[in-house]
Amino acid sequence: MFFLESLSYSLKWLFPHRPYVPSSRVIFGKVMADCGVDLYALPKEVRDQLAELDLELSEGDITQKGFEKKRAKLLASYLPNADVTLPDVQLSGGHSGEPTTSPEASGPSTSSASKHHRTHRSGGARDERYRSDIHTEAVQAALAKHKEEKMALPMPTKRRSALVQSPGDACTPPDTSSASEDEGSLRRKAAFSVALAQGLQSPDYWINHSVQSSSTSSSASSTLSHGEPKSQPQPQPAASVLADVLAHMHIENSVSPDVTSSATAQDRGSRMDLPPAVRGMSRGQSRSSMLDTADGVPVNSRVSTKIQQLLNTLKRPKRPPLSEFFLDDSEEIVEVPQLDPNTPKPEGRQIIPVKGEPLGVVSNWPPALQAALARWGATQAKSPALTVLDITGKPLYTLTYGKLWSRSLKLAYTLLNKLGTKTEPVLQPGDRVALVYPNSDPSMFWVAFYGCLLAEVIPVPIEVPLSKQDAGSQQIGFLLGSCGVSLALTSEVCLKGLPKTQNGEIIQFKGWPRMKWVVTDTKYLTKPSKDWQPHIPTANTDTAYIEYKASKEGTVMGVAVSKISMLTHCQALTQACNYCEGETLVNVLDCKKDMGLWHGILTSVMNRIHTITVPYSVMKACPMSWVQRVHIHKARVALVKCRDLHWAMMAHKDQKDTNLSSIRMLIVADGANPWSVSSCDAFLNVFQSHGLKPEVICPCATSPEALTVAIRRPGARGAPLPARAILSMGGLSHGVIRVNTEDKNSALTVQDVGHIMPGALMCIVKPDGSPQLCKTDEIGEIVISSRAGGTMYYGLPGVTKNTFEVIPVNQSGAPLGEVPFTRTGLLGFVGPGSLVFVVGKIEGLLMVSRRRHNADDLVATALAVEPVKTVYRGRIAVFSVTVFYDERIVIVAEQRPDASEEDSFQWMSRVLQAIDSIHQVGLYCLALVPANTLPKTPLGGIHICETKQNFLEGNLHPCNILMCPHTCVTNMPKPRQKQPDVGPASMLVGNLVAGKRIAQATGRELGVLEDQDLIRKHQFLSDALQSRAQTDPDHILYVLLNAKGVAVCTATCAQLHKRAEKITATLIERGGLNTGDNVVLLYPPGIDLIAAFYGCLYAGVIPVTVRPPHPQNLAATLPTVRMIIDVSKAACILTTQPLMRILRSREAAASVNVKTWPIIIDTDDLPRKRPPQIYKPPTAEMLAYLDFSVSTTGMLTGVKMSHAAVSTLCRSIKLQCELYSSRQIAICLDPYCGLGFVLWCLSSVYSGHQSILIPPLELESSLPLWLSTLSQYKIRDTFCSYSVMELCTKGLGTQTELLKARGVNLSCVRSCVVIAEERPRLTLTQSFSKLFKDVGLSSRAVSTAFGSRVNLAICMQGTAGPDPSTVYVDMKSLRHDRVRLVERGAPQSLPLMESGTILAGVRVIIVNPETRGPLGDSHLGEIWVNSLHSASGYYTIYGEESLQADHFNTKLSFGDPNTLWARTGYLGFIKRTELLDASGDRHDALFVVGSLDETLELRGLRYHPIDIETSVSRAHRSIAESAVFTWTNLLVVVAELSGSEQEALDLVPLVTNVVLEEHHLIVGVVVIVDPGVIPINSRGEKQRMHLRDSFLADQLDPIYVAYNM
Repeated sequence: MFFLESLSYSLKWLFPHRPYVPSSRVIFGKVMADCGVDLYALPKEVRDQLAELDLELSEGDITQKGFEKKRAKLLASYLPNADVTLPDVQLSGGHSGEPTTSPEASGPSTSSASKHHRTHRSGGARDERYRSDIHTEAVQAALAKHKEEKMALPMPTKRRSALVQSPGDACTPPDTSSASEDEGSLRRKAAFSVALAQGLQSPDYWINHSVQSSSTSSSASSTLSHGEPKSQPQPQPAASVLADVLAHMHIENSVSPDVTSSATAQDRGSRMDLPPAVRGMSRGQSRSSMLDTADGVPVNSRVSTKIQQLLNTLKRPKRPPLSEFFLDDSEEIVEVPQLDPNTPKPEGRQIIPVKGEPLGVVSNWPPALQAALARWGATQAKSPALTVLDITGKPLYTLTYGKLWSRSLKLAYTLLNKLGTKTEPVLQPGDRVALVYPNSDPSMFWVAFYGCLLAEVIPVPIEVPLSKQDAGSQQIGFLLGSCGVSLALTSEVCLKGLPKTQNGEIIQFKGWPRMKWVVTDTKYLTKPSKDWQPHIPTANTDTAYIEYKASKEGTVMGVAVSKISMLTHCQALTQACNYCEGETLVNVLDCKKDMGLWHGILTSVMNRIHTITVPYSVMKACPMSWVQRVHIHKARVALVKCRDLHWAMMAHKDQKDTNLSSIRMLIVADGANPWSVSSCDAFLNVFQSHGLKPEVICPCATSPEALTVAIRRPGARGAPLPARAILSMGGLSHGVIRVNTEDKNSALTVQDVGHIMPGALMCIVKPDGSPQLCKTDEIGEIVISSRAGGTMYYGLPGVTKNTFEVIPVNQSGAPLGEVPFTRTGLLGFVGPGSLVFVVGKIEGLLMVSRRRHNADDLVATALAVEPVKTVYRGRIAVFSVTVFYDERIVIVAEQRPDASEEDSFQWMSRVLQAIDSIHQVGLYCLALVPANTLPKTPLGGIHICETKQNFLEGNLHPCNILMCPHTCVTNMPKPRQKQPDVGPASMLVGNLVAGKRIAQATGRELGVLEDQDLIRKHQFLSDALQSRAQTDPDHILYVLLNAKGVAVCTATCAQLHKRAEKITATLIERGGLNTGDNVVLLYPPGIDLIAAFYGCLYAGVIPVTVRPPHPQNLAATLPTVRMIIDVSKAACILTTQPLMRILRSREAAASVNVKTWPIIIDTDDLPRKRPPQIYKPPTAEMLAYLDFSVSTTGMLTGVKMSHAAVSTLCRSIKLQCELYSSRQIAICLDPYCGLGFVLWCLSSVYSGHQSILIPPLELESSLPLWLSTLSQYKIRDTFCSYSVMELCTKGLGTQTELLKARGVNLSCVRSCVVIAEERPRLTLTQSFSKLFKDVGLSSRAVSTAFGSRVNLAICMQGTAGPDPSTVYVDMKSLRHDRVRLVERGAPQSLPLMESGTILAGVRVIIVNPETRGPLGDSHLGEIWVNSLHSASGYYTIYGEESLQADHFNTKLSFGDPNTLWARTGYLGFIKRTELLDASGDRHDALFVVGSLDETLELRGLRYHPIDIETSVSRAHRSIAESAVFTWTNLLVVVAELSGSEQEALDLVPLVTNVVLEEHHLIVGVVVIVDPGVIPINSRGEKQRMHLRDSFLADQLDPIYVAYNM
């Protein structure tokens, strides 16, 4: 009788009144009857075949449709009409009820059905527990529903080499889940062909098979395209038309390539450029030809089509729908999903604690467990205690109670007396000792365990460490440390197998304390002296043993069990299981912990039970061994897991004579898993004919902390079987119990785990927060108060209190009493009759958007998606990761080596849909890894924590991955709505009211030149050179160095003048040019380029400097040259002989039309001629030269520089940097455009200082060249580019000692200015400063300059101004076009460095780019500049004069309407600092944030690519470089992989995570490419638009392209 304080009547309606729902066999018999067929009148072989078919269907090896088809074929000749279909019944396979015990119903499940049973699928550790035929049918139905939606998901693109499987694939999978598949392969093929017939040939089949021809390498590697299948031609959908239009628009608007891209084979940019068809197009050419192809690739290529497919999939409504939400700009608010008013809420009354039956008092129960062993050892010495099996499953030897007692005594004596000296023993009573024994050696473990109990030391059983880096080894080390273990007992065989060092010593395992190892084989033990007796006190509260337990986070803790708890637990188990003295028990479980220890070692000794242990190694070799042992020994009790039931079913076909009628109790240790019900039913179906009684199956619930929580007692023969609950998964996810009535697809059938243990008290409390009692219809955590539970986590008092000392409270918060309860970690409820039901574990709980999901439920759903061909059943890990303020579900499975890409992708797609449909939750990531690569627990299961760790650290190495952030991230803020613009006047007034000044800053005054002679001399550079050649002819202006640092060429004022004159004479003589004609200068960096420039000025023609093509890469670089020549309408080309030969070569003809070059003049060997006269421009406003460059957005622009602008610019630089004739500067820049050209060619002639020229190309063959030059020449001022600085940082950062040894000393350097047109790269400049501090570089030396197309030099750190300042800006505010300054280290803070002091004669103002009104201090806006050295306009942008006026001569809409400003196209802000400038006023610092053209408009916010790229590059150690761009509102991230290709897919989730976490954006496409694919121009700037064009034209040859769903 049970003592029940309360019976929860409110739950009775949950449970079916019938004791069972018939199994599929019973239903099938009924169907046959309905069809007019007497099942038993059929021939036996037909019945066998039908039973076999039925079994195939129940196990998922055949689809429902295939089943019906085959069955109809079998019955065709026995039916009046052959058309047989099942009526609409629920095929349950016993999932919803116990199978009947009547012989009629069990007829077909006799051994005839098992005769054909095959062994081709032996399950893994998490296998057939999840087999549920109702669930399989539910999944099929859910998938069928999805199929109607006709969604084609874009399949990832993978390079062939990335398909080569990792070394892990070569290993054959372990026996847990691989087996001979020969017998089953035909059957499986048949099943798969049915699936194919059903789904794969329909137009909406996931992966269509049309092949699209493409000339690129990546297309060749992946021939799958995702349009419509060839077999069914369909009209082109609007979506693909849209893709066409978008693709065509994109090509039409695609802009010219970078003139500045580097000319070296090694250069990163050299592999990437626009297709020649686009590059070579002159202004007048027709564009129609461009629409068809881009370099032979259809523009509506695979990539664009897949993106279009992705866009189509994203049009599906998200679940749950986003509610209305207003985002306050100033605060970071995450969308909190509003509670659905229809959410089920608990309605029952508060639960009353449930009492177990009282623990009976039996007179002969021992006072301690050791006393029981002593008794049996003395009185029943020959009675068998333990039988050990060999690897084939046959008995190896039997340990008697006498032997167990005597060996345990010997060990106890040895431990206490023989390990140290009498005065200093190694062990004292109460010390902790590790027991390290393999599962296959139970007898040694038994002796060690009882030896420790007798010696009164505390045994801590642990797994045998297999390697130094064993999964979980470090956590075991934490356990040993927290328990203070320093001694380990082991067997001789085990010790030999442990990994050793070269000296033969056992290695120091990761995280372990120093251990002393003691071998406990009998030959090493000492017989105790006659006067020695072990001390066996009456059981008390001292710790008896420590059992390890792994938490959800992976930490391993030790649960201490006291002597009284151990004894009470044994007594409670004896009473509950009705153990009798001398019974036989077969134990398949691990005897070191949990049920295997409690029943198989402790309770069995207390009751003198004969235990037959069947270790894991024996089960792998002989899955039927435990059933055979039960049969042979007529065992009364068997202790198994669902896995063992399944393995026995799979292997039982040869065992005709097995008899299980002796079993009175089949204890299912993991019966608390909801999915165990189908394993129990299936096992009963097979073995009922072998004498197995339905009432003997006893599921139980256990917990490491509370030990046994509940166990089903064996029922009486013929009594009604316990009922089951069919629960709604939707209700469960909200933590309430609801019977499933609406959608049978999302039902969960759970079986009870019996009643709670004798002498225990149980409550259900809320799993999170305070332990408040649940209501009767609410799911909560089971808490137990009992003398038979664990007492603490050893050595961890803080964690102990929260688990072992819980006082439940009622709804008003009042405590239930003073008795402490222990949390079990089990989620469940109490049903009618006080039966306990468990629906999951806390550690498997995934809380997503406030809803609970159970990892085991998700595994069951995934396995119901016919995984036979794709993944191993037992090797699936489900866990959650926290990304963007919520938990996200990740599933990782091991893929079979023979699974094709297509199979895998299809399986993954279907799993997504099944889980979405059945559990109403989106998966964040689904990854497949090669076979045998997931970390394993010692008993072959998947180590979930280690798997999660590998996933987050990028060490998982998946071979297939599918990310679905669009579906499952439903807490994104609502996109920002643009507010009606505030007018510029209101803004100005607002700023004034707020006391903010207008954000503007001015450089120092240029001063006025009084001397007319100086004016004449400096107004035109040609005059300046002539003047210097007369007044100071021998002054050296230029020194050109080669890679060895040797001066290969120098030029004095006179030499440069004479060389320029020779070129002028040649131009006049051979060129036939008119004044003002454009002449292209095609030279390598050097003095020839400078001479040619001045030669053109002397001749009155306009020079255009162009980077020469690279001889090894003409196809990519020559079309760029051609394009600039065409666009600038050049009348002549000046170049060197080698370059002239290249321009006319056959290789060049393959890329461009070489017959239409303008006149080419080589200037290598010119005759000594002087021109008749030197041209003098009539006015300084005349054009001096054209400066062509490509912006980072890919826009080719030529700007016009007048003589006045040139001389003013040179004068500003002279004043800022204090340049005079006596000074030397070093320049390591490309001399073709912008400020680099000005410093290389113009500045020295104007100011008279000496320039040491170092071509950046030379650094590739001699890295230290630049730094050693600075040291050798004692240079004070140097100019370089970011690419040069990066080259030195990466290449020389580790070699500072070597540089020092060579005598490199940079203490002379006063200023090192980086010339750039971008936001200062603070990280790079700081790294450079820190690295070369060791060779004397001052921390204040490095600074930046800033220029743009409209004004080549706006800022440059001079000699007089204050040091550049750094501020920290809130990144969220930048996205809203605002600046909020924060402290260093604040979350989401972005450091920004001032871009240098504003140049003399330059005025800067910050303007709202839309309203064109001025902004206040510290406001983000466009930088406008007013200066005499601004460019005078664009050179031919196809007649867009309005653009010219807008960019170069624009006015403010309010404020100062008269000043003309040039728009830089860059966003920035001005901040007045506390520092003082040269004039003593407070210094206004200009901070550049980024180019307006480059910003990404996403979700109504403005993002700067560099910020996202910084996050991406930080995501994984193997990301060398990254670039982002958008395409049709999708964010595309391209990452260069510096590691092995095996790591490529690791980057996909990490990149997605980091962008979501830090920027609140969902990445649409992740592209993994080789190093060097992202094109970078000579200034070190990424050419993102080129990259985008190449990606869309499918020219990147990516390693992997992932389309995030």
